[in-house]
Amino acid sequence: MKLQGQIVDISSRRIYKGEMQINDGKITAIVEKQHDSSNYIMPGFIDAHIHIESSMLVPSEFARIAVTHGTVATVSDPHEIANVLGIDGVKFMIENGKQVPFKFNFGAPSCVPATGFESAGAVIDSEDIKILLSDPDVKYLAEMMNYPGVLLDDVEVLKKLTWAKYFKKPVDGHAPGLKGDAISKYIDAGISTDHECFTYDEALEKLEKGMKVLIREGSAAKNFDALVDLLPKHYENMMFCSDDKHPDDLLLGHINELCQRSVDRGIDMFKVLQAACINPVKHYNLDVGLLQTGDDADFIIVEDLRTFKTVQTYIKGELVFKNGKSLIKSVPLRKPNNFSCLKKNLSDFKVLSSASNIRVIEALDGQLVTNQLIEDATFEKGNLVSNIEKDVLKMTVVNRYRDQKPAIAFIKNFGLKEGAIASSVGHDSHNIIAVGASDESICRAVNLLIENKGGIAVVSENEKWVMPLPVAGIMSDQDAKTVGKTYAQLDKKAKQLGSKLNAPFMTLSFMALLVIPSLKLSDKGLFDGNKFKFTSLEVD
Repeated sequence: MKLQGQIVDISSRRIYKGEMQINDGKITAIVEKQHDSSNYIMPGFIDAHIHIESSMLVPSEFARIAVTHGTVATVSDPHEIANVLGIDGVKFMIENGKQVPFKFNFGAPSCVPATGFESAGAVIDSEDIKILLSDPDVKYLAEMMNYPGVLLDDVEVLKKLTWAKYFKKPVDGHAPGLKGDAISKYIDAGISTDHECFTYDEALEKLEKGMKVLIREGSAAKNFDALVDLLPKHYENMMFCSDDKHPDDLLLGHINELCQRSVDRGIDMFKVLQAACINPVKHYNLDVGLLQTGDDADFIIVEDLRTFKTVQTYIKGELVFKNGKSLIKSVPLRKPNNFSCLKKNLSDFKVLSSASNIRVIEALDGQLVTNQLIEDATFEKGNLVSNIEKDVLKMTVVNRYRDQKPAIAFIKNFGLKEGAIASSVGHDSHNIIAVGASDESICRAVNLLIENKGGIAVVSENEKWVMPLPVAGIMSDQDAKTVGKTYAQLDKKAKQLGSKLNAPFMTLSFMALLVIPSLKLSDKGLFDGNKFKFTSLEVD
């Protein structure tokens, strides 16, 4: 097969008219040749850090939509499903991903569970990490979220890092806000990347100390504007990633959007494409072609080098996207799950108290970090309840792996005036998490998910809506368009109930993520992420 176009050689910083020859999935020749084609041939995009599970799609369905945006590969941390199903969950992701022409590169989840302060469905210890990293399909040790364990020389954490060094595989980081001597020690432990930077100065310090910094722009956490101005000088040590991308957003765009936004800001196109296409391959030693003779024929054809509108996508020489249509077919899949709790009673969500003040989680739109507030308590018959006027709403985390009394807290900025929203996508242990205007609504939403053994739900005073997630309680068995449409409808319903958040379900899913400061809620109680210990709901 021969293709003609304007060849974009990122490494040589050169664009020229040429012809490319492909045989048996490899580029066998690229020659300069005059022709009439105005399209550009360039390496495909790579998402350098993503949890496929957060798209609510299984890998094979994720691939079908990602190639429409010119994405040919991902660096994927499967710790979401690993927290539910352990090593079997990682194997499910690898097996399902192999059924389609797309280059998934999965890591070994380093923190399952993320902390000992929550209940997960599985544990992956250092011996399990050894097993996973010995597998050639596992490319790296995934984000080391337990940064306190690194700083305190936790024996089990150090064993996991040692196995990564033994197998000569890179280690991903997760160190939001870590600076000074602390980040130096974290880096010295062998951790080479961070996607959690949310300020320019934080990212600059990490870059200057030798880390690779990923510019993250997901459905909840959006750090592009804060970090992109580092790209012109540090492009050799930066990459783009989504981290978490919900299905409706994935239908609209992927890494291509970040490239367009970067070029529109006047950043050199070759530097942008190095971060988007080249650096992930080099850093993670990926088997992904870079448009050189002898490489796998992994490339895209785009209309221009500003919008990067994809015309065709090829992976190992196979045409997987053309004329606006993905050519990857859906494949049969099994639906493993782990959901073992019984329906809850209204009384389970009551909190009897006489405190004048309570600690409140302040959710921040577009951020994973939260603030801790002290607010006046609101009561009904001695029970702490939501205060709709002040937007201080009751929330809960319910253990889905066994029967246990729900944990209760309060949260600000969800804005619901009635009803409740709930999800079994609750990073990282994926217990049920819900927030609502009343105890009754919260109970109904939680039980709706228990009935379906996972999903996302919205309830109003008189109606209910649910999208089941039968694969581990976090992924659908449907295609991206179906999932994206249904998710968008539920998102709209949540906003009709009063939520002003850009992505209420995505924000909700991170309110149980204890490794991100400041105040979060696990199934075991309210957690202070700065002090890394439980704290009380009531303030003395």
